[in-house]
Amino acid sequence: MLDKIVLTFQIGLALIGAYQLFLTFFGWYRPRNKQKFAPQKSFAVLVAAHNEEQVVGALIENLKALDYPKELYDIFVICDNCTDNTAEITRSHGVYAMERHNPNLRGKGYAIEWMLKELWKRERQYDAVVMFDADNLSSPDYLLHMNNDLCSGSRVIQAYLDSKNPNDSWVTGSYAISYYFANRFWQMPRTNLGLANYLGGTGMCFESKLLKQIGWGATSLVEDLEFSMRCIKMGIRPTYNYEAIVYDEKPLTFKASAKQRLRWMQGHFDVAKRYFFPLLWQGIKEGSWTKIDAAIYSANVYNFFFGAIISVLLWIKSVTPGWSETPMLADINPIFFNTVSIAIYILLPLSMLIEKAPRKVYKYLILYPVFMLSWWPITFYAFFTQNNKQWSHTEHTRVIRLDEMKSKQVS
Repeated sequence: MLDKIVLTFQIGLALIGAYQLFLTFFGWYRPRNKQKFAPQKSFAVLVAAHNEEQVVGALIENLKALDYPKELYDIFVICDNCTDNTAEITRSHGVYAMERHNPNLRGKGYAIEWMLKELWKRERQYDAVVMFDADNLSSPDYLLHMNNDLCSGSRVIQAYLDSKNPNDSWVTGSYAISYYFANRFWQMPRTNLGLANYLGGTGMCFESKLLKQIGWGATSLVEDLEFSMRCIKMGIRPTYNYEAIVYDEKPLTFKASAKQRLRWMQGHFDVAKRYFFPLLWQGIKEGSWTKIDAAIYSANVYNFFFGAIISVLLWIKSVTPGWSETPMLADINPIFFNTVSIAIYILLPLSMLIEKAPRKVYKYLILYPVFMLSWWPITFYAFFTQNNKQWSHTEHTRVIRLDEMKSKQVS
């Protein structure tokens, strides 16, 4: 019985891997000549911040200099349970400091939900809301691209996510490699196939009318994935803008990275538990590839979980004579197994090449397998602690500005 269960899981995981590989073939090209519109949409630019006095000033300066009419956007920094000078620094830059104090409902999702309620009370109303994290930087044309997409009919938009500090350590380099791969071979294929894209936690744009209609309601540890699933379930397809770039700062140390990824995985288990089966059944009943694809995407955390277990069992089998009868997919169909496994890894440097990654980042491909393997114990621990709702804050200790980052990339 155990042999059959192990083989069944191997086949299931291999098929999902093959499906993901199939999607990548549609990521080799990107749509061009998108329709452009004169600036007309007004934006409320929200910045989620918890004790971000080190970095929030640089982001505000960056946002104030966006290539978009200044009368068409306002900047609001959500100073969420701050005990430092985040609010004072925000006011000194001449933008709105929205202070929130609620120690019982902590986390970005709750802060956004509170901020939106405050926003709807204001005399001035906006066509759209965009969201950043305090450690981000934005390309100057970000709002121009959001304006174009909104005018073209998009209601929820995700920008291209890049790394602000890819060369700080092997950990930040590994994050950057993941970004290149996701942008080119996760997001772009879904754009080209007309499937739903997925929100990445920052650089997100929402039509205000939609937010007022359905509310925020995404207060899990992964509010971006949760809101994505809510939209898709209601037939709203998030889209992706390749030209609008947002740079995100990643933790330098493995310990800080593990803490952040643990929070992500705990949240992913929660979202998968609530959305996988409803989206799958809806997709099957409606014949909607978009909803079936979203269901598969929501369950990726279980792919990591069961993949880790099966891999460990097979490693034990390889060194334990008593397990010699346990079937391995690699033995049954080595061509299929090896093709899927090798192709997925080869796509990493290819995505970096296509995305014109800085040459220095390529060296982190050597340690990238270690980074990926580290997801297994993190995911395993997250499975047994998935009821945890405690938000963990990633601290930032230095300032990086857009011109400084660009000069380093060039050098």
